[in-house]
Amino acid sequence: MIRNRLPMYFGRRRGLHARGPRSAALALCGASVLGGLGLAAPAVAAGGGRVASAGRVASAGRVVAGLTLTVTRPPSPVPTALPAGHAYRPPSGRVFQGVADPPVSAYQSLTGRDPAVYQEFVAWGQWLPTITQDAQRQRARLMMMVSTRFGARNMISPEGIATGAGDPWLIGLAQQISASGNITYLRLMAEMNNCNNAYAADNCDGSSRGPAYSAAAFRQAWRRVALIMRGGVVALINRQLAALRLPPLRTSLRYLPTPRVAMVWVPMVGGSPDVPGLEPAVYYPGRRWVDWVGTDFYSRYPNWTGLSAFYNAYAHTAPFVFGEYAIWDGDNPSWARTLFGWVATHPDTRMMVYNDASPDFWLSHFPASAAVIRGELGSARFLSYAPEWAPAG
Repeated sequence: MIRNRLPMYFGRRRGLHARGPRSAALALCGASVLGGLGLAAPAVAAGGGRVASAGRVASAGRVVAGLTLTVTRPPSPVPTALPAGHAYRPPSGRVFQGVADPPVSAYQSLTGRDPAVYQEFVAWGQWLPTITQDAQRQRARLMMMVSTRFGARNMISPEGIATGAGDPWLIGLAQQISASGNITYLRLMAEMNNCNNAYAADNCDGSSRGPAYSAAAFRQAWRRVALIMRGGVVALINRQLAALRLPPLRTSLRYLPTPRVAMVWVPMVGGSPDVPGLEPAVYYPGRRWVDWVGTDFYSRYPNWTGLSAFYNAYAHTAPFVFGEYAIWDGDNPSWARTLFGWVATHPDTRMMVYNDASPDFWLSHFPASAAVIRGELGSARFLSYAPEWAPAG
């Protein structure tokens, strides 16, 4: 069976190694606030052993990927429960449309729409102060596809994320998103069942990459990231991590920011290769941890049967998103017309993001398909702006 499969494209690494005044984008403030919380993080891991002292610890004043970590002032009274997930859906009956990667001018010209959602492809360890800026300039919500690969190097395994090796960068990312004030959709390790991605469990010959890359490690990594991104009292987060049999957070902070983040789970509708260990179901972290479900879909691999089966299996759990869709391998207006027809008959589809990040997919290369997409997006059902960014009047 043909699967919609492709390697992830990272068209731009803007500011990854830049240095300058922006490295202190968030000033250190109010360290004394922590002392008033009266909350102590556990000193032992879930299994009873002491947390390894090796590695960085996220603490106030530490610079992580160009961002100075800060103390976050908790609300008063201090919450006794952790924040729940939130999807940040579009208004009833409406669909967010958007685009991946700048400049967005070609997309705007070809579709006649300003993107309600702007997507960045983010490398693990990327220079944090630059990540949230383009979406705000576009007056759009932000979507991030976070990969563990930085250039040719894989920076961290799913097991490393699950056990806390990535905590400092993740806490910095949460602080940067919180400081932006923008609603952000976090498409973490998308297409995790694609062997071309560094975080997949299996190689492209079907052999295992070992327990550090297993689907079980991925699920635990996802849950840890969701807890960090939703934020709240660190002691409560650590209690939940212990229940998951994971080590506590690597931080001396006692309260994490609570940015407006939705966790977006986007596998392919079938594994690449098509082996049991890469089926999407084995990667599902659980309804509690997922705010959106969806997939990536390209005209080169029109697996409509697999798409509908995947939608039927998961769309009742959360709103459905095309994290990437695009024309690939030749102009194909019929595929574009069929895709939007499919969306019209699958009402839980609430977001579509065109991947304009690679020349292989540039909409400007496919004028007949672009005309179809422009006509479809011209419907009032598709929003040019999220409600908070809509022009006055």
